[in-house]
Amino acid sequence: MKEVVLGLLALFILFAGCPQQSQEEGGGNVSGKVVMIIAPTDFRDEELFDTKSTLEAKGLKVFVASTSKSQATGMLGGTITPTLLVSEVNIRDYNAVVFVGGNGVETHALYENDDVVSLAREAQAQGKIVAAICIAPRILASAGVVNGKKVTCFPDDTTISMLEEAGANYTAASVQVDGKLITADGPRSAKEFGKKIAEAISAG
Repeated sequence: MKEVVLGLLALFILFAGCPQQSQEEGGGNVSGKVVMIIAPTDFRDEELFDTKSTLEAKGLKVFVASTSKSQATGMLGGTITPTLLVSEVNIRDYNAVVFVGGNGVETHALYENDDVVSLAREAQAQGKIVAAICIAPRILASAGVVNGKKVTCFPDDTTISMLEEAGANYTAASVQVDGKLITADGPRSAKEFGKKIAEAISAG
């Protein structure tokens, strides 16, 4: 009798553990890694911090890279110290790359930086999620990853022209998803932008 009870107890423990294992393996919660690319100065604070906190709330690990490892200061005074140079990022290690906007994209000409542009191109080639907000979609235009894609951006003539010249269809949406390409128009859309990136990662 004792052996029967122990056997039933073992079976109960075994099957009780199955649902939790299935949830973890089936992606009940989002898990993965995201690298966010910022300018070394004048990145837009909300586009980094609000997007980052939204992703982290979904269970994602977020890393920040720039063209310098010195402390970076945003347009509104927020600070962060990147842990990686863009040139050190191995996109194979991440589910998504996110390019943050702000005046620094222009002043540091990130859309002309070989390391930054190559990262966007390589990420698309490897089937990763590629995302950009505000004027950072200029980087995607330079990388040649927007041809035939629906995109949005901060509504300035220069960014829109760059995207359209690269073959993109500018939609003026607050957040635009086209497959694994996700774009947004600016700070007010940062949280929704983060949410859409997390959803895309969860969907695989």
